[in-house]
Amino acid sequence: MAHRLYGSRWHGIALGLLSTFAGLAVAELITGLVEGASSPVLPVGQEIIDVVPPGVKDWAIETFGTADKAVLILGTFVSLAVIGSIVGILAVRGARAAAYAVTSVVGLIGVWAVSMRPAPSFGKMLPAIVGTVVSIAVLWWLSPRSVSDTDLAAGGAEVAPADGPAEVSLSTDLMPVAGATRRGFVFGAGIVALGAVVLGGVGRVLKRRFDVDDEREALMLPEVDDTSPVPPAREATEAAIDGYDFEMEGLTPFVVPSSNFYRIDTALSVPQVSKDDWSLRIHGMVDNEMELSFADLLERPMIERPITLSCVSNRVGGDLVGNAVWQGVRMKDLLEEAGVDPAATQTVSRSIDGWSCGSPTSVIMDGRDAMVAIAMNGEPLPAEHGYPVRLVVPGLYGYVSATKWVTEIEMTRWEDFDGYWVPRGWAKEGPVKIMARIDRPSNGRRLERSADGSVDIAGLAWAVHRGISRVEVRIDDDGEWRECELAGVPSDDTWRQWRYRWDDFTSGEHSVTARAYDGDGEAQPLGPKDVAPDGAEGYHSVRFTIDG
Repeated sequence: MAHRLYGSRWHGIALGLLSTFAGLAVAELITGLVEGASSPVLPVGQEIIDVVPPGVKDWAIETFGTADKAVLILGTFVSLAVIGSIVGILAVRGARAAAYAVTSVVGLIGVWAVSMRPAPSFGKMLPAIVGTVVSIAVLWWLSPRSVSDTDLAAGGAEVAPADGPAEVSLSTDLMPVAGATRRGFVFGAGIVALGAVVLGGVGRVLKRRFDVDDEREALMLPEVDDTSPVPPAREATEAAIDGYDFEMEGLTPFVVPSSNFYRIDTALSVPQVSKDDWSLRIHGMVDNEMELSFADLLERPMIERPITLSCVSNRVGGDLVGNAVWQGVRMKDLLEEAGVDPAATQTVSRSIDGWSCGSPTSVIMDGRDAMVAIAMNGEPLPAEHGYPVRLVVPGLYGYVSATKWVTEIEMTRWEDFDGYWVPRGWAKEGPVKIMARIDRPSNGRRLERSADGSVDIAGLAWAVHRGISRVEVRIDDDGEWRECELAGVPSDDTWRQWRYRWDDFTSGEHSVTARAYDGDGEAQPLGPKDVAPDGAEGYHSVRFTIDG
C-alpha cells in the first residue's frame, strides 16, 4: 500500500536541530544534578584530544593559541548540528528507523567516551543516555507519520473524475504531523525550544553548586616558612618590583598576574576539585606508601618561590611562558619521607583527569625548588591552574613536570613508563631551552623616542634553573651584536628582563634580533628548529618603524 509523507528538507533540518538541542539541554540539566557528570560533548572532545596526531595539536595551538579548546568544543557542537540536520531530514522523509539508529549511535559514542575517562560511573554516563532518549522522543513526536490511502480518504474530500474512480484531494495544511497539523508542528517545536532553554539554563545554575570558587576564596593560606624574595603580584596587578622590573610600556612584568598567565593542558572543562575530597597518593618504589589529605599538606613546611614555567609548544617569540610566585611543599621532602628506592629513576605524576607525565627523579631531588604547590601569586591556585594542588618543577617544560590537579605520584624506573605526550611523539626528557624574546617593539609597530631622545628596545630571556648571564641584540642585520642592560633576578629559576637604549638610530623601517646566554655562558641555539619533539630553537626578530 502506497504511503505519502509530509516534509521538506528545511523542515527536516529544523526538526533535527530541535532534537539535538533538546537532548543537549536535558544532558546539561543532568550535569547540574549529578556531581562529576559533564555534557557528553566534553568527554568526546577529550577523546579527540587523546587520539589527534601531535602535528594537529601543534597547528591548533599555533593557530588558535589558548582558545584552542573553545574552538574544539565549537567544532564538536557544529558536528552535532550537522548530524542532527541529517537525522531530521531522514525522519521527515520516512526513514525514521534510520534516524533513531543514527541518534542512538551518537549517544553510544558519548557513553563510550565517558567510559574511557578516569573513574567512570553510571551517574557520569546519565547525561549521554538521557540526552539520547530525549532526542529520539522529540524526533518521534514532531516527525511526520506515514498515512495510508484509507487514512487520506478519511481526512480528505472525494473528487470524481469523468473517466475514473474518486480521488482524494488533501490540503497540505491538513497532513498529519505527529498527529497534528503543520500548525501543530510549529506549536510543538516552540514548546521543545522553550523547554530546552529553560532546562539547560537550570542545569547551568545547578552546576555552580560544584564549583570551587567560593571554597577557594574562603581558604586561608598557611604561613610560609621560607619566604620568597619577591612579593607576589596580586590579581590584575602589574606594579614594578624594585630591581627586577624595568616598568616599561609594552614589556611583560616580571611577575605575571594569575589572570594573564598562559594556560595549556588537555582539560576541555576545568576540573572542580574540592580540597575536602582531594588526596595525594605517593606509591611505587618507596619504603612507606603515603596518602596525604589537603589538611596534611598544610601542616608541612611551606616555601614560596618565583619560578618561570614554559610550554614545550612555545614558539620562538611566543607567549606560552610566564613567571609567578608559587607556594607549596618541597617534593624532595615528601619523597624523602616516603623513602625512595635508589633504582626509582622516574617520578610519575597523574592528574584527576587522567593526564600523566614523568620527570627524572634526579632533577626532583637535586635541591631545586620543585614543589607540590597550593598557591599562586599569594592566593590559592586558580581552578584553571590546578586548584587545589599542582606540581611546579623549575627547569623542565610543563609536559614533563607541571601536573595540575595532581592526585598521584608514583616512583618507578625511567624505562617502565611513558607520560601522556611521549607516545605522541614528544621527547621523554624536556629541559627548558635558552630563549630571548622581544616584547618592545612588537612586530610591525611604531616606536617613539623616549624623553632623553633614545629608543628603548626591551624583552625577556630565560634559561630556567641555569639563569641568564647576557643578552645581545642585532639591529638591521648589520653584523654587530650589542650587549643589553639586564634587570636583577632573585634566582636562576626566573626569566630576566633586558633592555637596550639605542641612541644612534635613524628614522624609518628597522629590524632587531635578540639572543641570550645562560648562566654558564652557553649561547642560545641559532636554529631554526620547530617545537617538536623537545622545544623550539632560534632567534626572535621583529620589524618596526621609527618616526622622523
